[in-house]
Amino acid sequence: MEFETQSALPESTMVKHHQTTEEEDIYKILLPNVGDLPSTPPSAVQSNFISYFAPDFLKPGHDQYVYRHANGLCVIGLASMHLAFKDQEGGGGGGITAVDFNVGKSNRSEMKVTGKRKRNAQILEPNSALCKVCTNEGSYIVRCCVKGSLLEVNDRLIKQPQLLNSSAEREGYIAIMMPKPTDWLKVKDSLLGFEEYKKLREIC
Repeated sequence: MEFETQSALPESTMVKHHQTTEEEDIYKILLPNVGDLPSTPPSAVQSNFISYFAPDFLKPGHDQYVYRHANGLCVIGLASMHLAFKDQEGGGGGGITAVDFNVGKSNRSEMKVTGKRKRNAQILEPNSALCKVCTNEGSYIVRCCVKGSLLEVNDRLIKQPQLLNSSAEREGYIAIMMPKPTDWLKVKDSLLGFEEYKKLREIC
């Protein structure tokens, strides 16, 4: 009995040890091992959207992306390997120099969608034109890639077409669309995931 009394830890020591263990657990959560962290933090696109790609959409080299949010919204834009960016690399100079939303019989930039029901939204097909981007070497039609309601176009590109050269996957997006779930499922299988696209275009 005397041995057990001597070896037993005082209650205050046990409480302190328990608190220390809890603090260590908290630090592990708040301060993870540096070796477990990614070399670069994920972008907002990587965190909030699933990336899909439509390579050679209707024409060779016309690569576009479709970033799909969990709520169904799709952001449409030019993928990094689109021919328009090749003009810049090839010495054409200036990259994309102009963006024109006046395509076909309508000017997409004049479209105004209102209310929760998105009244006045145009229903477009995958091959419908969104805009025309111009370089010193030529021009390229940007398509919807998905069937759905056109909610907005990035009219900043009219005055700032250089956003496509510097930030095509973020501030330089082309448009936002909302496909119906059934229409999305129809087109999803024709698109590539990020890793598939990287392998196709041999992107490191």
